[in-house]
Amino acid sequence: MSEEKNDADAAQEPKAKTQPAEPTAEAPDGTKVKKKADAATRWTRRVLVVCIVAFIWYLIGDRYTPYTGQARVRGYVVPIVPQVSGEVIEVAVGLNSPVKAGEVLAKILSKDYELAVRNAEASLERAGQDMGASTADVGSATAAVAEARAALDLSKSQLVRIEKAFESAAVSEADLDKARSNVDLSKAQLENAEQALEQAKQNLGQEGEENPRLVAAQAALEDAQLDLQRTVLRAPRDGGVTNVRIEKGQYANVGQPLMTFIGSDEAWIEAYMRENSIGRVKPGDTVDIVLDVKPGRIFKGTVQSTGYGVDWGDVDNAGVLPKIKGSKDWLRDPQRFPVVISFDKEEARGLLREGGQADVVIYTSDNVILNAVGGLWIRLVSWFSYVQ
Repeated sequence: MSEEKNDADAAQEPKAKTQPAEPTAEAPDGTKVKKKADAATRWTRRVLVVCIVAFIWYLIGDRYTPYTGQARVRGYVVPIVPQVSGEVIEVAVGLNSPVKAGEVLAKILSKDYELAVRNAEASLERAGQDMGASTADVGSATAAVAEARAALDLSKSQLVRIEKAFESAAVSEADLDKARSNVDLSKAQLENAEQALEQAKQNLGQEGEENPRLVAAQAALEDAQLDLQRTVLRAPRDGGVTNVRIEKGQYANVGQPLMTFIGSDEAWIEAYMRENSIGRVKPGDTVDIVLDVKPGRIFKGTVQSTGYGVDWGDVDNAGVLPKIKGSKDWLRDPQRFPVVISFDKEEARGLLREGGQADVVIYTSDNVILNAVGGLWIRLVSWFSYVQ
């Protein structure tokens, strides 16, 4: 009996030892759940801290290092418009062709304008001849005035002698009347001669190169020569042509564009910044620029000016009640203003296209930390531009 009892106790002993293990079997599972909950809490706090830091950085950085991806390359866009009409006899450029300043773009038939120049030259020659004839008339009229004045002086002298002779009864009263009549006649002849001289001077006008007829003829010649020069259309500066709308044999009309010229020697960036970001922006601030045409590269620029106004689309005409647009949004859309930025043309030569997109960050202070973060951000943007 005792051996059986011992065997039973021995059989029950392992069970008694294994009973306390039941709560310890659940402990590891409970610990893992708690560790997971603590890890989730820690990551939530980290994300929250990151979000708060990013928000604070956005508020500060947007004032001291404002950034925008809404920027465009701008340049001079000039429509090539003929100033004279005529048949196009040559088109020297093709679509999207680079050109140099003064290079021929197209030619218009010049025969009619060459004839106009010759006619103007003939008119100028006639004006010179007419001026010479008028000058001769003035000379003749001047001589006639001198002759009439001399005749008047002579008749006056004769009248004085006859009056003395009449007092001594050496001549008759008839001779005295005749002498007096000669003086009156000489006076009338002098007045006529002076009037003729004045008329000749008026016909001549101002002497020399300032003569009105000569000036008018010279102006007509210069106008004809200018029209002749305008039959050749040339590039105003270095750049390129696009939108070519003319072919040889077509008729070019005055004021009708034939092609579009885009200058390459003058270009700038227009960055459209939010209104609440330009409070510290001023001329002379340095700028980092990323061009989509050259990803991964940073160009340096300088703020030139900030726009004074934009068209916000709600301007009413006089005499009309204003229309107020309601907004249901908690935050209204920000208004943007253009900031003009210049940069080194030689550094970016060949990379500039009118309307090309760009990203810019403006450094409005000397804060090393803010500028370093802004510089890091624009470099990240330049790298991401590879996949745009």
